[in-house]
Amino acid sequence: MKPICRIFLPLILLVQAALPLPFGAMALAGEGSARKTARAAQPGASGLPTPRFVSLSASTVNMRAGPGVRYPITWVYRRAGVPLMVMAEYDYWRKVRDAEGTEGWMHRSLLSGRRTAVLRAGVGELRQEPKDRAQIILRAEAGVIGELFACQGAWCEMELNDVRAWLPRADIFGALPNEEFTK
Repeated sequence: MKPICRIFLPLILLVQAALPLPFGAMALAGEGSARKTARAAQPGASGLPTPRFVSLSASTVNMRAGPGVRYPITWVYRRAGVPLMVMAEYDYWRKVRDAEGTEGWMHRSLLSGRRTAVLRAGVGELRQEPKDRAQIILRAEAGVIGELFACQGAWCEMELNDVRAWLPRADIFGALPNEEFTK
């Protein structure tokens, strides 16, 4: 038993040291200090920035406790298009967070670069233009997922039921606070 510990313990420590920040130094730093400092977008293993948003590309996707199939499944998603925030990368695995704050790891082949967003709480009012006084053309309940086309300032443009409309960025999960883009 002792020879196995001598072999595997250094290997475990080596793997743990090589893992992205959330498993290493970030976990040791404590949540309080991590939340106080805003993390700038940094390239991950793929060369893409983290954090960033993606969506599920398959209708059934397993979330795992760690970056690999040997880790247990912690959650099963059963809907394509669910928006997720990529927080870290390790090889072909992405650490993601959903709208409810559930975190885990998914294989990159199950994720898409297609931008979607989910309405957060209450009934969202989608407007014809990105203005508070613009005409309301659609109302949608929390949990509704739509394709995200643009975010400019405090507003984002989404498509729900073939209708494109604008709503406040604060009403959705699917875009970073200061992220600006047009599709």
